[in-house]
Amino acid sequence: MANTQQSHQMANAIRALAMDAVQQANSGHPGAPMGMADMAVALWGRHLKHNPANPQWFDRDRFVLSNGHGSMLLYALLHLTGYDLPMQELKNFRQLGSRTAGHPEVGHTPGVETTTGPLGQGITNAVGFALAEKLLAAEFNREGHTVVDHHTYTFLGDGCLMEGISHEAVSLAGAWKLNKLIALYDDNGISIDGQVAPWFADNTPLRFVASGWNVIGPIDGHDADKVDAAIEEAKQQSERPTLIVCKTHIGQGSPNRANTAKAHGEPLGAEEIALTREALGWTSEPFVIPEDVYADWDAKANGEGFEAVWNERFDAYSKAFPELAAEFKRRMEGNLPANFAQVAVDTVVAAHTKGETVASRKASQLALEAFTAALPELLGGSADLTGSNLTNTKSTPNLRFDTQGHVVQTELEGGQKVGGRHINYGVREFGMAAIMNGIALHGGFIPYGGTFLTFSDYSRNAIRMAALMKQRVIHVFTHDSIGLGEDGPTHQSIEHVASLRLIPNLDVWRPADTAETAVAWSVALSNRDKPTVLALSRQNLPYAPKRDLGDISRGAYVLSDPADVGLKKKPVAVIIATGSEVQLALKAQRLLADKKVAVRVVSMPSTTTFDREDTKYKKAVLPTGLPRVAVEMGVTDGWWKYGCAAVVGIDTYGESAPAPVLFKHFGFTEENVADTVRAVLQRQR
Repeated sequence: MANTQQSHQMANAIRALAMDAVQQANSGHPGAPMGMADMAVALWGRHLKHNPANPQWFDRDRFVLSNGHGSMLLYALLHLTGYDLPMQELKNFRQLGSRTAGHPEVGHTPGVETTTGPLGQGITNAVGFALAEKLLAAEFNREGHTVVDHHTYTFLGDGCLMEGISHEAVSLAGAWKLNKLIALYDDNGISIDGQVAPWFADNTPLRFVASGWNVIGPIDGHDADKVDAAIEEAKQQSERPTLIVCKTHIGQGSPNRANTAKAHGEPLGAEEIALTREALGWTSEPFVIPEDVYADWDAKANGEGFEAVWNERFDAYSKAFPELAAEFKRRMEGNLPANFAQVAVDTVVAAHTKGETVASRKASQLALEAFTAALPELLGGSADLTGSNLTNTKSTPNLRFDTQGHVVQTELEGGQKVGGRHINYGVREFGMAAIMNGIALHGGFIPYGGTFLTFSDYSRNAIRMAALMKQRVIHVFTHDSIGLGEDGPTHQSIEHVASLRLIPNLDVWRPADTAETAVAWSVALSNRDKPTVLALSRQNLPYAPKRDLGDISRGAYVLSDPADVGLKKKPVAVIIATGSEVQLALKAQRLLADKKVAVRVVSMPSTTTFDREDTKYKKAVLPTGLPRVAVEMGVTDGWWKYGCAAVVGIDTYGESAPAPVLFKHFGFTEENVADTVRAVLQRQR
């Protein structure tokens, strides 16, 4: 254990780097890093199991800076402990092209586990990390061979706890008995608007106790020894996650800014930095760290030792359980099973052969039956809508924990015992989405979760974060239109599909039948670097006959040409449709054919996928010069970019009535689609 003077100097190194980097950038948040520096000494200097030389080593502890605006704390720690983050990067804090962005970004800076900044999502990601660790340990560890054994730590502040998502995450962590989750609360009582007491009067310790957590403190967050002892106590927990309440001073060390909102989100200023250096006894120039302080922080040797010990354990495990070890490596590398391509083909072909008339939410469940049986890494769930989202399968029993916090094993039909693979998230859409991000980031699982499409608004920022972080997370959004009927406009999605399509690096699929749904699932599972949304119907959809299946995965394809309805003429127009409206397009095509009007029908289950196709394919599907009419039960704005002459859509909220009544009321009939095509052709004469 470092002596008190060493600990103070280690903490002051963080404070100095935070002050200097924010000052040089003329932008940033110095107060939180300065206040949490001693907490960081205790955790990173005495407990965190990590290897700076190999940031992706599997059995490392995970650290999440939930209050991500304090990013200079993390950058300082990564630099000081020996990660590939040289001082020049700290000098370039918040500058274009640097590895020290304003908020930590996973995949951009070595040692950053998740992208944080939107408050509350970091602690929720941490719950996902801890859950993934617990489930992998239950699945892969064997007596005498422990290969999954690490903690998840998170620093969080008042802002994280004010965000409603933290309530969702904290409640689930307690229910799941995530004993290896340890949260250190930077309790400084300050936010941007000042002292938080007038608007944050929660009794935070009792709130966590009520959610099934172990709570330690309040303790002095500036006493590294006390924080150290609290972490050690928390690590002994076998049934409950732990919150350590650390009383701190924002901007600790600053004579005039400490304990004020002025320390939160702006540079201290050259004069105040000089005063702070004097108060701390820190004599080094900006961005200069004494060699003895570097030596105290250096974690490279210990890190190599941690990993070497684990490698020896895993070698022994591999010899004792070679098949398990190979499966573990495959899962942690994010590779799909060797037979995945064949499973996908078989699933799509089976859907095509059967040609069933079912809701696309049911088509999703049918595809999932095949995929969850073949991919043990699929970890499903629903936000209290399992029977509606149909996210459960025969291979995914509900996740449950016994009174000691162990994963309950369930016997499947074949006699195999497995831990739960379907999570009942409760009515917590936002929490579910951010927890799934944490699960995906941890590795070993591909998470998917369901709710109604209209409630994607609750999940939206976490969906955006998954896209930003390039994580393979799958959202199953059912009841995708006015087709859900009597529940009315509060539940009828109008703008949701279009708005989700606007999120960069998010694939959105709205399939029309069982084959398209199976393809959508196979593409989503293959997308290693992006999340996927599946927008699925409540109502039954007839199967659309197809000449072949190969082009569905390209996002749009020619479903029916005039010859397919007995008309030996070249098309004079194209109807583009998605999801349930594909049937309308096909029926309209027949009506028009009866009048000798030749029309092509294009099914476009994924505009986001089609948009990435090359120009040659796009022109083959949507020939130049042919007028286009789009049909979708949603807002019309997104369709004009395809050069549509008209859109049969809905730019108002829905109504409460049976679905067939609504379809007629809002013009979603084959007659109206056919009339719209005729009107377009008439205008072009």
